Amino acid sequence: MIVDAPSTLTPTPTSGWHRSARLRTAVCWLVVAPTALWAALRLIGLDRGPLVQALAFTPYVAGFSVLALTLTLALRRWWPAALAAVAAVALLGAVAPRALASAQPTVAGPTVRLLTANLLAGAGDARTLVELVRRYEVDVLTVQEFTPDAQAALDRFGLDGLLPHRQLNPEIGTPGSGLYSRWPLTDVGLRRNLGGWGFTQAHGTIAIPDAPPVRVESAHPSAPYAVDQVGAWRADLKGQPPATPDGGLQILAGDFNATLDHSPLRALLSTGYVDAADATGKGLTGTWGPYDGDLIPPVTIDHVLVDRRIAVRSVKVLALPGSDHRPVLATVTLPTR
Repeated sequence: MIVDAPSTLTPTPTSGWHRSARLRTAVCWLVVAPTALWAALRLIGLDRGPLVQALAFTPYVAGFSVLALTLTLALRRWWPAALAAVAAVALLGAVAPRALASAQPTVAGPTVRLLTANLLAGAGDARTLVELVRRYEVDVLTVQEFTPDAQAALDRFGLDGLLPHRQLNPEIGTPGSGLYSRWPLTDVGLRRNLGGWGFTQAHGTIAIPDAPPVRVESAHPSAPYAVDQVGAWRADLKGQPPATPDGGLQILAGDFNATLDHSPLRALLSTGYVDAADATGKGLTGTWGPYDGDLIPPVTIDHVLVDRRIAVRSVKVLALPGSDHRPVLATVTLPTR
């Protein structure tokens, strides 16, 4: 009787287990490697070329890093888990503080409510914007992409009575800028960014009763919408007026086309500003979608930057039909004279 020998090609339970283990390990590395690379780029501050747009979505990658760590732990892949843990700690360390309110300076001056809004080349609904000013008793308004038609519509709905003091530069298209105030303005002016679209920035010093003068500027650096525009974007952010910790109070409010994950904006903050949303735990609320059906998750590029001597009390992100940006309302308390 002849018995056939077992085929050496027949898979055994042991070889199948090894293949499955290798597959699980490979999947873990494929999931973890991008988050680790992203964390490294964010920590280094390597926002160059196409990475500028990508880094705006760092909060979403930080959330994904937790899922990646959970997967590696569930599959008991310890080396990928170790790298995933490092990446998660780095990304969450950069992002999570924006959801936590921070201590504010003790000041006893007047309270000021400042609203900033990008009008999308004047398409933002003027009636709604004036209603927001009225409902929230806004004292100072900065606008970007401000057009002659927008100026006329805002006054038609009553903004001239609510905020009679102004420094305006309406232009057709997107370069226009405006500053409105409840109180008188001095040292008014206009600055045009040299890069990109040549956005303008209206500014002036506001005389607020029982408080030192405050210089307010409607900020609008160039957008890094293409790789060849990144240089202009960086130059415009670098050209923003720095804080003056030993001088007068300053506030920059507007569409910065940058998030707190971009190194040029962090460099501006380091001169002595505080991001109002970050200070109140609202720093992860998106202000640009866009909100026209495109599949782009919201990112936070509209900011109110205040001198560190100013206390931030609250921040609200509102809605403005017709614009792809959401207005930001910051309530702050100033020092006394």
